[in-house]
Amino acid sequence: MKKLVMIGNGMAGVRSLEELLKRDNSSYDITIIGEEPHPNYNRIMLSNVLQGKTELDDIIINEWEWYKENNIKLITGEKVTGIDRDRKAVSTDKGSDISYDDLIIATGSSAFILPIPGSDLDGVIGFRTIEDTEKMITIAETKKKAVVIGGGLLGLEAARGLIDRGMEVYVVHLLPTLMEQQLDAPAARMLKKDLEKQGMIFKMEKQTAEIVGETVVEGVRFNDGEELACDLVVMAVGIRPNVALAKDCGLEVNRGIVVDDYMRTADPSIYAVGECAEHRGVAYGLVAPLYEQGQVLADTLTGKEGPGYEGSILSTQLKVAGCDLFSGGKINEDDETEAIVVQDAVAGVYKKILVEDNKITGIVLYGDASDGNRLFSMLKKGTDISEYTTAAVFQKAGEAEDEATLLAEMPADETVCGCNGVTKGTIVQSILEEDLTTFDDVKKCTKAGGSCGKCRPMVEGILSLTLGDNFDAAAQTNGMCECTDKSRDEVVAEIKEKGLQSPMEVRYVLGFKHPEGCSKCRPALNYYMRMIRPTDYEDDKSSRFVNERMEGNIQKDGTFSVIPRMYGGTTTADELIRMGKVAKKYDVPLVKITGASRIGLYGVKKEDLPHVWEDLDMRSGYAYSKSLRNVKSCVGSLFCRFGTQDSLGLGIKLEKELEMVDTPHKMKMGVTGCPRNCAEVLTKDFGVVCVENGYQLYIGGNGGTEVRECDYLKIVATEEEVIMYAKAYMQYYRETGIYGERTAPWVERLGIDTIKTVLMDNEQRDYYVDRFTLARDTYHEAWSAMLKKNDEKKLYDVIKI
Repeated sequence: MKKLVMIGNGMAGVRSLEELLKRDNSSYDITIIGEEPHPNYNRIMLSNVLQGKTELDDIIINEWEWYKENNIKLITGEKVTGIDRDRKAVSTDKGSDISYDDLIIATGSSAFILPIPGSDLDGVIGFRTIEDTEKMITIAETKKKAVVIGGGLLGLEAARGLIDRGMEVYVVHLLPTLMEQQLDAPAARMLKKDLEKQGMIFKMEKQTAEIVGETVVEGVRFNDGEELACDLVVMAVGIRPNVALAKDCGLEVNRGIVVDDYMRTADPSIYAVGECAEHRGVAYGLVAPLYEQGQVLADTLTGKEGPGYEGSILSTQLKVAGCDLFSGGKINEDDETEAIVVQDAVAGVYKKILVEDNKITGIVLYGDASDGNRLFSMLKKGTDISEYTTAAVFQKAGEAEDEATLLAEMPADETVCGCNGVTKGTIVQSILEEDLTTFDDVKKCTKAGGSCGKCRPMVEGILSLTLGDNFDAAAQTNGMCECTDKSRDEVVAEIKEKGLQSPMEVRYVLGFKHPEGCSKCRPALNYYMRMIRPTDYEDDKSSRFVNERMEGNIQKDGTFSVIPRMYGGTTTADELIRMGKVAKKYDVPLVKITGASRIGLYGVKKEDLPHVWEDLDMRSGYAYSKSLRNVKSCVGSLFCRFGTQDSLGLGIKLEKELEMVDTPHKMKMGVTGCPRNCAEVLTKDFGVVCVENGYQLYIGGNGGTEVRECDYLKIVATEEEVIMYAKAYMQYYRETGIYGERTAPWVERLGIDTIKTVLMDNEQRDYYVDRFTLARDTYHEAWSAMLKKNDEKKLYDVIKI
């Protein structure tokens, strides 16, 4: 077995070994030597630790056990001091002498410290390691004023973290605009304005001449003579590849360690990867290209050499709440390019796309970066954009600008997690093959969302699309979601107690970790607010899942199903003719009777949805919603010789009385005309069995993957009582259910006796009926409402330069 030694235990190097182990886990005896005393951790997340969004333990990528499980010898807290190429061995500061057959240098980089007087004072810190972060947190506990030198990506994230730690922070930048490598002037101005609102103070076009102090930092002095008192100086002015070992042993070194397309150095048994490597004259400092290098290195070590590493086009995102930006490729136009600029000054949105020969060459997005990954994929692939409309920022003509609805259409090779280079295909394959059901499962398995986390909504969207109704958006955490430790009941209680008016206010007042929320709490809070304040809270459509936003179930190919309401499974000759004409007119590939006794049109193109609704002129069947889907019934006494009551008529009444109102999860009901139970009501959320002396009521059934038979509630004498109990039951479920929880687990959680006690009490039952009626009056039929909104156009200023 060959001996493989790696110097460095950072992200790029360990990712290379992960890729190697996927390809071949038996050919190498692996040793890793790391200078820091920690296992492999995510440096990208240090800014989140500083900002208080997460803890140090949470950013460990590979725990100690991972090394043991993969038979990797990990040496920590030890520094390699020399490489002997003749003996093929490395030596350390603790006297170790370790031989190798193949050697990987993955020493990363160090923060560049300006060579100015005072730069060695206590309180001058770079921002690269856990130790740096811990020092900054400790200083912030007792000191009040900090200066961050450098208005780039890392400097702004450091400044935001120190503000969150209670410090007054000045950002000193040599140039007139922030993040000049990633943003053009208009986007940089918007960023500066937003950061100033967050309390950041800027000193632009300032050059630091000296850091003032005897033994510790007391202030900074600029070239123009101005002085600024401070207790901490954070240097965020760039990085330097750690190349000393390579240089000392005679390898070719420029800015970084020179490597070929297969990550080989001038010595065929020594490789370099990550920030310390220089490929075709470029030393990369972002994670995504370094992971691409790692894949190539793994192929090289296992003898599977392909085309090699050909370089990377870079993209950038900022991890500061309230500043949503994305940048990729070029940022400024030249004689060869044209720029399409889309700006909504009211919403604070700026989008610039640089185009050359009908191909995207650059992207700058601020205020709404949801298009970032899609546009960046088009840039990397060299997509011909001539068929796209510019006003919608390169959506195909006729398509709505909604990234979630594009997930099903997204190609398998398109990148979802830019930080870790994870594609949609990798995520879907892992979900299916590894039986993944939560975001945390996907993150652990694929690393998607494991760095900056901004791709989390897309990852959860892919989970939802892949798993369908088996995707549980509500659970898996002790709190309502990972943004808060508070339970659903605690959140709802505080909304009522504090009179909170919006989901944003809820997240702010209750101290959610992520001010923008996540894919679990956004739809949940939107539901709870509308449930608590039906008359004065306006539903936030953007917080709903894609099916509810589009008023139709998205299919695996990106098309939609359209299922009109057919009360009790009944229809008319005119409706049948209209459905047939619509199916022919819009070339609908499948027309099918559904399990809910309705007719479904499957394969409707997204751009055809409004036209299909209009031509059908029928009510939505809400087959996509978290509300009452349908009431299944038999014909009952109307035709059946065994029927005891008019089950069909009662089913239609129930459906008309209860439709449209949101519930924590989908609901299905059933009415059967006799105990023969042809309508299968005993596995419904609410079931009615017609008998000679009235109507038997059942609740909490489920006919899905985990079948649960209903619990008996009581028998009532009239249809009016059936409808009354159904309304009270539905409202009680609305007010006490966890968003995403079906009635079956809800009944088991609360207990059937508790629910019976509430529904049997006249005063409480009347209260819930009244609450349901109040809510019901605020709902409007979905398709007609969407047709009216379809005429409303959001105004953008579109400028072609």
